[in-house]
Amino acid sequence: MRGMMMDYPLTLQHFLERNRRLFGSKRIVSRTKSGLHRYSCADYVRRVDRLANALKSLGVGHGDRIGTLAWNTYRHLELYFAVPCMGAVLHTINLRLSPEHIAFIVNDAGDRLLVVDHEILPLVERIRPALTTVDQIIVMSDEPDLSDDFLDYEALLAAASDEFIWPELDENAAAGICYTSGTTGNPKGVVYSHRALYLHSMGIAQVDNLGLSESDRVLPVVPMFHANAWGLVHTAVAVGADQILPGPAPTPADILSLIESERVTISAGVPTVWIGALAEIRRGERQYDLSSLRTIAIGGSAPPPSLIEAYRREISVPILHAWGMTETTPVASVCRIKTTMLNLSEEERFDILTKQGPAVMGVDLTIVDDAGNEVPWDGVSFGEIVVRGPWITAGYLHTDTPDRFINGWFRTGDVATIDPEGYVQIVDRTKDLVKSGGEWISSVELEGKIMGHPDVLEAAVIAIPDEMRGERPLALVVARPGATLSKDDILEHLRPQVDRFALPDDVVFIEEVPKTSVGKFDKKVLRERHSTSRNLAR
Repeated sequence: MRGMMMDYPLTLQHFLERNRRLFGSKRIVSRTKSGLHRYSCADYVRRVDRLANALKSLGVGHGDRIGTLAWNTYRHLELYFAVPCMGAVLHTINLRLSPEHIAFIVNDAGDRLLVVDHEILPLVERIRPALTTVDQIIVMSDEPDLSDDFLDYEALLAAASDEFIWPELDENAAAGICYTSGTTGNPKGVVYSHRALYLHSMGIAQVDNLGLSESDRVLPVVPMFHANAWGLVHTAVAVGADQILPGPAPTPADILSLIESERVTISAGVPTVWIGALAEIRRGERQYDLSSLRTIAIGGSAPPPSLIEAYRREISVPILHAWGMTETTPVASVCRIKTTMLNLSEEERFDILTKQGPAVMGVDLTIVDDAGNEVPWDGVSFGEIVVRGPWITAGYLHTDTPDRFINGWFRTGDVATIDPEGYVQIVDRTKDLVKSGGEWISSVELEGKIMGHPDVLEAAVIAIPDEMRGERPLALVVARPGATLSKDDILEHLRPQVDRFALPDDVVFIEEVPKTSVGKFDKKVLRERHSTSRNLAR
């Protein structure tokens, strides 16, 4: 016997129409070069209609890919819904990738149009000769000064009707594409269906997930060109939350000022964003009122426990630790304390909050050994995280990677433990573990403990070759401005906290830790620079 419910397609059109009907007076604020741009959600959906008509007039049809090279702005948000809701596919391009990788993914995705922020035009012109699929380029600007080679976004909208009849869509149709960051080889495309984005957004709204609601004022620092901005912008439109978009290349001061002036309730970004914000606060050149914040969501890589503690004690803002990746749309786990754990000591609860948490509802998650066998959930043994669910990728665009899947589960490449309560603790990426004399050493754990030193701003740990033990850990440390640190300072700080075999053989002080295109520590670059480092610190 089958159920008798309506066959109602789960598409982003529902979110757009819900916003149109219920939340016309809510606000969208964008930081621009000339100040803050503000408009209502009623204005927003009218411009989405105009944009869909403008794209249709350019010949955009069902399944056509539209690439964007843009920051977190109201115009990018218009594209986020106009493109997929008209049946085309939004390809948000990571503008921090190398020009070669950008050209590769534009061609690999088959983008017909590129829509770019005006300040990114020099990059586009540099790679334009290598683009084989792009017919036209649309430029988003307040004051366009364009050659005939480009189309003006605002002129296109001004000439278009603000009434658009949205087509009926299959919920399994492609809605968006994001590419992995390509740290090894070319980036790989992950294609999101309407159904996946719809269900992921419903997950983001769950109280035990990020808990996004109509009462929130959301500041997504995580770029809209990376992993769907962690689902924040889709969900904010769906639930009617106000959105505060930080615009091009926001500094820590920009982010903190927006939180203060716009009374932001929830923000999200990778740890390096919040390390920079904390350093800005500690400089004390001005005081920021952050009392509106209910939480900061951190993901992308594990934040050091010292960062979580600093925000809790110094700023009274809890950090919500999450985990996911491009292939998981991206949110797959969120760390909240269960009510059954409230009787634990403050120290024990803090230890739990440093973990990545249990899988969110809608995602199955476990860990497996090298042979693909599930590892017991005892918090002692560790293995590779595997996941499955309605917003987990089943493959990559134009790329056959059977090694990334096992018995219907996606292999993430993250090594972790899981305790009996289901809380994930990321140990490392498989490629970043240090294998020393038969013992595994977690670079993530060492980094977190080093960054617990009060005079350390950032720290990264890599493996370097060792004739006797295969590999040994090397610590690369950035001192806080004005601080004086030595190798012995770091090692003495670590000795009471780690096993003797896990102590780094050396500590090298550097000006800054290089970052990947999504703000993570770029260990590939560090390995290239320091793979032969020995006894360089004194």
